Amino acid sequence: MILKALYDYYNRCGNLTRKGLEQKEIGYLIVIDKDGSFIRIESRMKDKKTAQTFVVLQTIKRSGKKYVPNHLWDNYEYVIGCSNESSKKNRTFINMIETFKERTINDSYLDAISKFYKNNDDIEETIKNDPLYEEMRKSNKNISFLLQGEYKIAAENKAVWDLVLNQNNVGINGTCLITGQNNLIARLHTTIKLTKDTGPLVSFKTDRGYDSYGKEQGYNAQISEDAEFAYTTALNAMLQKGSHNKFGVGNRTFVFWASSNAEAAEQTEESLFDLLGFADEEQDDPNARIEQVRKVFTSIYSGTLKTSLDDRFYILGLAPNSARIAVVYWSECSLKEFAEKILRHFDDMEIIDTRKDGKPYMGIKSMLAAVTLNGKQSEATPNLPEAVVKSIFQGTPYPFTLFSACIRRIRAESGNKDNNAIRIARMAIIKAYLNRINDNNKKINTMLDKSNTNQGYLCGRLFAVLDKIQEDANGIRSICERYMNAASATPASVFATILNLSYHHMEKLTNESRKIFYEKMKQEIIDKIPATGFPAHLDLQDQGRFFIGYYHQRQDFFTKKEDENKN
Repeated sequence: MILKALYDYYNRCGNLTRKGLEQKEIGYLIVIDKDGSFIRIESRMKDKKTAQTFVVLQTIKRSGKKYVPNHLWDNYEYVIGCSNESSKKNRTFINMIETFKERTINDSYLDAISKFYKNNDDIEETIKNDPLYEEMRKSNKNISFLLQGEYKIAAENKAVWDLVLNQNNVGINGTCLITGQNNLIARLHTTIKLTKDTGPLVSFKTDRGYDSYGKEQGYNAQISEDAEFAYTTALNAMLQKGSHNKFGVGNRTFVFWASSNAEAAEQTEESLFDLLGFADEEQDDPNARIEQVRKVFTSIYSGTLKTSLDDRFYILGLAPNSARIAVVYWSECSLKEFAEKILRHFDDMEIIDTRKDGKPYMGIKSMLAAVTLNGKQSEATPNLPEAVVKSIFQGTPYPFTLFSACIRRIRAESGNKDNNAIRIARMAIIKAYLNRINDNNKKINTMLDKSNTNQGYLCGRLFAVLDKIQEDANGIRSICERYMNAASATPASVFATILNLSYHHMEKLTNESRKIFYEKMKQEIIDKIPATGFPAHLDLQDQGRFFIGYYHQRQDFFTKKEDENKN
């Protein structure tokens, strides 16, 4: 299913490279004249890590082969050669040039490169005085040639392309599992460019239990060379730098695509990228951007933006592995179903935010950063990223590990003087988690809910009132630093103490109307607590409701203050 969806995406795009070609980064060019004389080294590096990409003949699969050069481009050892071992590689590169030269008529590029090698017995000695030589040698980037006066590099030579692409293919024919047609079967599959050192998406190792009926490697699961090229090209195109069809979470990479070129499909792809692709980057107006995304998904779900029942949306999660790419997540659904899931996530994560620069949406990165030490996503619990992705994209309950990690971080930071433990991202997570696992019970509202009689929620509200009284009276919040953890877990053990403290704090308030206001608020909350008193213990879910109640009540104070200022 995954390979078929990728194969269809290749055919849908229409602008991806044709069979036998690929986009390849080439960092440096050796510039020569038509007589093969060395002129200079030219850098095509965009920055320290990435280089300009060129359409070149597909990378040679070197598995099981000792020295096989790529067509008119390769690494330093093949193109230049210096040590005894790399000189053997360089010899195969030179032999390749001579073979191509013999099979073409008066090709200026091949003639010039051939003369370059013949005229210079020691290539390294010839070019080492160039200012870019050391940079090129140490970079480990691919190298090709550029003929002075030309704008296309040697690796783009059409004469060589025709020689390689039109040669008779030798191999085994079989029925392709993707297309159902009888074609030449791919023995090896192209490496997927997920990270620097990764393997293919599909691979079979000999003598490892995967061989059957005497068949080895790719012949065990017959995929034609045409289909293999299509699906690997499509996946690598979505994984390339600057792609709008991917987002990363920790060491996981997720790619997504739609099955058609319909307007709704294209807007879904772009909207998901807006939600997740730039989640950590500063935007001129993030609220306007996210609101536009919400409108797109609302239009798709409501039918304003027309979709077909055949329009599908795919999400593939990948993890790096040196032997073979690991598939950690796969999802397929209709565009309308996907829009519904995203809108539900919007609603579940929505919570009151009185910040001036507040963002109306919590993305995956924000969620993971909220539950890890110092906001480092790399510290997230293993498998948590894909569990969060699954909950969002499939509408299932958010993972318990996310909720419990959120509670742990609040407890760990509640004693900090900056009082930053109760932050909006954590409250949104707690609200979303509790609402999804309690679908049939009373939901937690976006803002303060005075009709909510849950004991954890009431204790949180009361604690916020007592905290605000101390803040107004003394300008400090020591009860929040000292008592929050105990109040959220064992309310009966501490509320008598902090209620007594609040009476002393109330006496320091100079504004009589404020005293009456706080007293009424305290009484309104306490009246809803049973006559038996405060709960001796709150379970983990009610501890989450305690923090939500605290947050709602604190935000309500700010809301009232804003209303007073407006009046």
